[in-house]
Amino acid sequence: MNRVQIRSSERALSVGTWLIVAGAMLYSVLTVTPLMAAHTPAEWRWTAPILPLVVDAAVVIVVRLDSVLARLGGHGGAWPVALRWMTGTMTLALNIGVSALAGDLVGVAVHAVAPLLLIVTAEAGLAYRRALTAAVLAVEARKRAEQDEREKAAAEREENRLRAAREQREHDAAIAREQREHEAALAREEADRQDRIRREEAERAEAAEREERDAAERREQIREQQQAERERLERQAAQQRELEAQQRAERERREQAREQERLERERAALLAAGPPPVKLPEEQARATVAAAFAAGVPVRVAAELSGWSVGWASARYQEHRDNGTANAPALTR
Repeated sequence: MNRVQIRSSERALSVGTWLIVAGAMLYSVLTVTPLMAAHTPAEWRWTAPILPLVVDAAVVIVVRLDSVLARLGGHGGAWPVALRWMTGTMTLALNIGVSALAGDLVGVAVHAVAPLLLIVTAEAGLAYRRALTAAVLAVEARKRAEQDEREKAAAEREENRLRAAREQREHDAAIAREQREHEAALAREEADRQDRIRREEAERAEAAEREERDAAERREQIREQQQAERERLERQAAQQRELEAQQRAERERREQAREQERLERERAALLAAGPPPVKLPEEQARATVAAAFAAGVPVRVAAELSGWSVGWASARYQEHRDNGTANAPALTR
């Protein structure tokens, strides 16, 4: 039987036992109550059901605790046995009491059925529960043994797997070690080759650097020579420009001097002409007034020399003053 079947049998035993206990308790209360009422004072007859209920409660305690102890695989000792038999004997005595006092043997036999059934059921149920508990323990022991065997087999498989994995790792490590040694040898050879290449490249670079330095020195010498030549040419050009500027300034001074002499001659001629017999043309009058203004001649004299009125000559003087004031900032700039 498996554990499920054992548990089902145990439930069936518990249900049957409690049905028998309930029926026996009900029958006992109905049978014992008249007996207790007949042997109790009239004012206390209402207490007649108490005694069968107390005895039946003791029966319930015995049955319940026996089932718990049996399920746990324990044993309560002599006192639970004494309580079981005492409650069973009391229940039997109370149930057959009326018939025994009346001398009714059939009544004694009939009323003894329920108590005896309760007593035997309690003892048999206890034996059944102990047997079921033993069976459960046996099943559990068998399952534990099977579990131990499975765990042992699993441990052996795990050990074999670990051994195979360890052997595989050792094999892989040996291969990896050989591979590393081979790669290290290749790396050393490659490093030697790279060192040789780097030395050759360094030598070539050093030679190229020397050549570059020599070329740079030559270029620097040529550049310095060209710079010196440019500076010499620039100095010559600057001297030439300075000489040309001096010559232009000298020519401008001579031209300005000649122009000034010419203007002085013209002003002197205009001023020396004296007052005209008739009014001069406006253009000639303007030239005469301008010469008079430049020579600092009073306005009245300028008017007499031009033949025009003093107001007109004064207006021309004012124009020359305004033009001189407007030209001053331009000359300053």
